[in-house]
Amino acid sequence: MNTRTVHLAVAAALASGVLVVSCSSDDSGGSSSPSARPTAPDTASFSGNTPSALESKAASAVASARASASAAASSASAAAASFEASVSAEVERANKAAQSELKDVQGQGNAMSEVAITGKPRAQTAGLLAVVVTITNKTDKKASYAVQVDFLDSSGKTVETRYVGAEDLEPGEKAQPLAISRKPPEPVLTPKLVKAQRY
Repeated sequence: MNTRTVHLAVAAALASGVLVVSCSSDDSGGSSSPSARPTAPDTASFSGNTPSALESKAASAVASARASASAAASSASAAAASFEASVSAEVERANKAAQSELKDVQGQGNAMSEVAITGKPRAQTAGLLAVVVTITNKTDKKASYAVQVDFLDSSGKTVETRYVGAEDLEPGEKAQPLAISRKPPEPVLTPKLVKAQRY
């Protein structure tokens, strides 16, 4: 091997070493390199307390929407409770009127043929025993009705009595009040239509 060939081999080796070194060196002297790496931010300057204006507006809009939804739900709930109370008050008034009307009625009354009862599934009444009392005015004049439904135990003894009514039914008009037992589901009770009076 001649000297010239050795010099060329050494020169080539040195040149490739310089290239490798320059490719892998990290120059922190301020000059930019094509493979600059990102650095983590200096967290000492962050307070973390003040949101941006956009975040403040978004949070305010969300809070406002929640307040509006809450107010609407509260209003709807109050309206439903008010309606329920007025309906319950009207039903209770009609039931008391029916009880009062039946107080002096002897026998079954004059309207048994205009009244029928049907059981309502307990799945629809939260487990309560409820009876749909169908009252149909079969006369040719406006009429009111008072109905008594007894709930009997397995021996046939009356353990509860409920009164329902319908007022000012036009000829052919139908009403369907509910007679609801307040007794527990057990023992099982049987509803019985006892009296029906047209007045």
